[in-house]
Amino acid sequence: MANSPGFAKHGLKPAPGYLGADFQDKAQEAKILARAKEMAAFAQAAGYTELYVAAGGFNNYVTSRGLTRSQISGHVKPEDSMTDAEYTQFAKVLNQVGAITLAAGVKSCFHNHVGSVIETRTEIDRLFSLVDRNVIFMGPDTGHLAWAGADVVQFCRDYADSIKTMHLKDINPVVLQEGVPAEWDYRTFSDKGIWTELGQGAVDFPAIFKILEAANFQGWLIVETDVTQLPTAFESAIISRNYLRSQGL
Repeated sequence: MANSPGFAKHGLKPAPGYLGADFQDKAQEAKILARAKEMAAFAQAAGYTELYVAAGGFNNYVTSRGLTRSQISGHVKPEDSMTDAEYTQFAKVLNQVGAITLAAGVKSCFHNHVGSVIETRTEIDRLFSLVDRNVIFMGPDTGHLAWAGADVVQFCRDYADSIKTMHLKDINPVVLQEGVPAEWDYRTFSDKGIWTELGQGAVDFPAIFKILEAANFQGWLIVETDVTQLPTAFESAIISRNYLRSQGL
């Protein structure tokens, strides 16, 4: 499949895959590792060399306040985080997944996501203090970092050597400033227009691109606008593509 004429004929290459799971749930450990083996084999055959690995728990993880992570998107409090035991289990399984995929030539890259059990900069840092950095890398999402309140540029600077692929997203700061104090849930933020096209929002992409260039980044940059406020997805894509061209990409 890696040298399939179907890809080459159209000048295409496969982008990184995606594995989302409740890594903190011990009952799911065996199932997650089995999925990792399947995805590693597929990635090796398809010819992609990075795999996004992301936390779950959007609607099934209930915090100490009795709220789901989806309900507290963008306004997570310290007491909403996982327990010590759950962090330990999460890191343990993630390390095993990383070892499985790396043996197939595929780097497992952690992907942050608002509404999951690993959303904030503090939560990401804590997880990465526990994982094996030789088998687990970074595949951050700029929009989800900004929505979660992180300094995206500083995050990229701090983890530059670990970043192997990235989702480029932008967010509307006006929506963020309204939704955080109002404690909107994930769906409300989305419906109100948290997502916007590249260069139209709060993320400082020129600074991020400079950091990646200095780190000799060679991976995939995948542009996403989860929900556009424009009439069509095509118009959204054109704006983001033109913005990237303005940045020399």
